[in-house]
Amino acid sequence: MLNAQDADRLVREGVAAMQRGDGATARRLFEQVAAAGNGVAPPWLLIAQACRLERDEDAELAALDRLLAEQPRHLRGLIMKGDVMGRRGDLRAAHSFYRVAVGAAQNTPNLPPNLAAEVQRAAAELQRGQGDYRAHLDQALEKAGFTSLRPRVRDALAIASGEKTLYLQQPTSFYFPGLPQIQFYEREGFDWVPAIEAETAAIRAELDAVLAQTHDFPPYVEDDPSRPNKAHYLVANRDWGAFHLLNGAPVEPNASMCPNTIAALKHAPQPVIRGRSPMALFSLLKPGTHIFAHNGLINTRLICHLPLIVPDGCRFRVGNEVRQWEEGKLLIFDDSVEHEAWNDGTSRRVVLLFEIWRPEIDPEERAALTALFEAIDAFRGEPLDMSS
Repeated sequence: MLNAQDADRLVREGVAAMQRGDGATARRLFEQVAAAGNGVAPPWLLIAQACRLERDEDAELAALDRLLAEQPRHLRGLIMKGDVMGRRGDLRAAHSFYRVAVGAAQNTPNLPPNLAAEVQRAAAELQRGQGDYRAHLDQALEKAGFTSLRPRVRDALAIASGEKTLYLQQPTSFYFPGLPQIQFYEREGFDWVPAIEAETAAIRAELDAVLAQTHDFPPYVEDDPSRPNKAHYLVANRDWGAFHLLNGAPVEPNASMCPNTIAALKHAPQPVIRGRSPMALFSLLKPGTHIFAHNGLINTRLICHLPLIVPDGCRFRVGNEVRQWEEGKLLIFDDSVEHEAWNDGTSRRVVLLFEIWRPEIDPEERAALTALFEAIDAFRGEPLDMSS
């Protein structure tokens, strides 16, 4: 039987043997500790390292499997098992272990320098292997006769090869199941789009008249005194401004200043929900402003941008795709998917922002959701009895 003191002595002697290059002695000492079975933690990592020094790959793999069974996110163990799989010619398996290790390392502060270097090596191998994997898939598809891929297949290939990250709907308030995971919707798929785009010049004229009266818009993000303060660096910041036109009802006097805009919006299938929809506003982003990544409240709607003033240097990301606004061409997207925006230009960017029903939600579901959202907004609960 080994006590903790004797086990510690054997481990120190084994480490010294490894430092001398004597893998056999180190392995014998470490395995003696592992066989003790009296509450002393088996040194599986050290056994694996000694076996690697001896070039006994099967024994190294067995020790790593024991280690990872007990500690599935052990960084060095994951990387070492990736190394074994790579030496055995299974690069896909190797990369799966490297990928988990690199991901775990991102949530592990203050890594020792030697372990940080190993994580960097694994990350570099992943980067190199990503290109090899993509080339292999491209060659296989070309050999099968697919020289031009449809968009969904192309996106699936990019996600499978690690070139794009998978983003899914993650609304912060209400989730409606069963909807397709589409980041940007193409404007050509909506028959009402041409009617709104045809009014761009009239809408822009009304915007110009508004801007002539006020240089700034009120902040897009503001705290609600009946709710906890928002954790957003643009709270009460006019760098991201909003001129509201509709918010469940016309917002006056703003709506009356923009009759052509209000009329144009009637072409869109906007929700009509008491107290919250239809919703429309001019969204202004000042130069040098970055709206950091965030998710919208619900996934039952799509957000539409009609770009009105777009300087060079503006871009918009939804999920794993970045697009530029083009004046007069609607941009339609699912804001329950993570998204962010930049204005790196030298002048302000302004879009007309409004919402529409998701086209996949049928009329009966829309009616039920309308009643549900109105009930949610009406709920206050019973006053708390603080007397007891």
